[in-house]
Amino acid sequence: MWALFAVASALFLGSYDVFKKLSLNKNAVLPVLFFSTLTSATIFLPLILLSTYYPDSLNKGLFYIPPAPLAQHGYFFLKSLIVTASWIFTFFAVKHLPLTIVSPIRATGPVWTLFGAIIIFSEHLTPIQWAGTAITLLFFYLFSLAGKTEGIHFASNKWIVYIIAGTLLGSVSGLYDKFLIHNFDRMAVQSWSSIYQVGLLAPILLFLWYPKRDENTRFQWRWSIPMIGLFLVIADFLYFYAISIDGSLIGVISALRRSGVIISFTFGGYLFHERNIRKKGWLLLGILAGVLILLFGSK
Repeated sequence: MWALFAVASALFLGSYDVFKKLSLNKNAVLPVLFFSTLTSATIFLPLILLSTYYPDSLNKGLFYIPPAPLAQHGYFFLKSLIVTASWIFTFFAVKHLPLTIVSPIRATGPVWTLFGAIIIFSEHLTPIQWAGTAITLLFFYLFSLAGKTEGIHFASNKWIVYIIAGTLLGSVSGLYDKFLIHNFDRMAVQSWSSIYQVGLLAPILLFLWYPKRDENTRFQWRWSIPMIGLFLVIADFLYFYAISIDGSLIGVISALRRSGVIISFTFGGYLFHERNIRKKGWLLLGILAGVLILLFGSK
């Protein structure tokens, strides 16, 4: 059952990446990130108020957010720090790189999460899963060579470094989620971390971007900006629910969730007329084949 929720999360996550590219294209990064995050927090704020003052109205069901002691908020805030750092790197990279370059790199996230799961949670991989890992890394290397045909050198391109950093931080966040969901309420984790992200981004927007707003790309409001927050809330809700189910494997869930890159890759080629779609598509399939072998080996 948890695998189905992970797949549903992947569909929304892939759409989230498309809305992100639509919003960031020729637009200021930090305001887009702030207002999309504000959308997410705005969705949770009424649920927090209802859960606090009118708990019976939610019947303590899926959308109920239980009170969290002050000590727990430190864990939620740490989650927000990791995610905010990941998003800053990722959003800048998405603006400056083709979506058909970003998507395959993001697809390698489950490999790094699996390595972390082995070290931290003592999860064991079968020989089949190790084979899947090797295939994923091989096609990632071939993909880096293909990027040179577009003048994108993985070893020296600033935005490639950003997307890799964002992906690695995303994997750290995934591992931390495993700890959080097994110790705290999943809705409390998702809601409060969203609110703290707004608190982290607000001073960055006011003191770093706003004074120099005329020197850089101007901000344009687009309908796709709040859709980033909405689709991410749904994707994360399904994701958190999946990893809260007994017996779920964070490595497998991360692998399934990343299959959403097929959506972002396809729309990236279609909407933005990006280059070398066929070649990059085959390499993406190779990366995803490795991820699927990881999933197959978990049975």
